[in-house]
Amino acid sequence: MKISKVANTEARRIFRLCQTGGRLDEAKFSTAIKLIVAQKPRDYRGILSALKRLVRLELERRHVIVESAAALDGAEQQRVVSGLQAKYGSDLTFEYRVNPELLGGLKVRVGNDVFDGSVKGRLDRLAEAF
Repeated sequence: MKISKVANTEARRIFRLCQTGGRLDEAKFSTAIKLIVAQKPRDYRGILSALKRLVRLELERRHVIVESAAALDGAEQQRVVSGLQAKYGSDLTFEYRVNPELLGGLKVRVGNDVFDGSVKGRLDRLAEAF
């Protein structure tokens, strides 16, 4: 479904109004969705689709994927959590994966930010330098 520029603009405006302190306020957002569905403004389906996309992007931005060569114990996980929460805020969701190809170290993805401190990443960067 192609979403018009007007619907995208309106969705971004509604999304900004539903934020409190830079974070999405679920109560405001729920109220906004109910009003859109009840009033059915022009191209309301496009607005709802654009809002759905914005919410998906916001959730992805708050999701952390931590990859390591071996499983992390509780203390190591807590150290990663506290460091990332200091930088990105406390409402992050974490997912831990074991990837033996990394050989050692960590690879952390927070939304679009990637921090690669793995041995494989270092070897790849060294190979590119030659």
